[in-house]
Amino acid sequence: MRNCLFCKIVEGISPCFKIFEDAKFLGFLDINPRTRGHSLLISKGHYQWVYQVPEFKQYWYNVLKITKAMQKVLQPKFITYVTHGLEIPHAHIHILPRQTETEFMPAAKIISRSEMVEIAAKIFQTVKG
Repeated sequence: MRNCLFCKIVEGISPCFKIFEDAKFLGFLDINPRTRGHSLLISKGHYQWVYQVPEFKQYWYNVLKITKAMQKVLQPKFITYVTHGLEIPHAHIHILPRQTETEFMPAAKIISRSEMVEIAAKIFQTVKG
């Protein structure tokens, strides 16, 4: 799907702050983060809805791997998940490490590029083990 932003990220046409990758899924930091470490996990195949992804069980297992890495790296109080397919019609799961935020979707935060690079590298290394 050439017009899909997430497909362009999977193809390497658009850059991302990668935190996870395997044969079927790609995880990266959200460029408009709502929390420090706010990430997305997408299927490398183009599906609009999370429930359409054939490897549904593996999808959520990878979310859990990222969650455990975030707990070590960012030490949040808790982590929440939101699934989407509306703004960008490509299945994605938002993984939001939370400290004090209690809103459903907190307001966007400004996080420097250097901090994004640092966070992504730490999560990526921790997920890899």
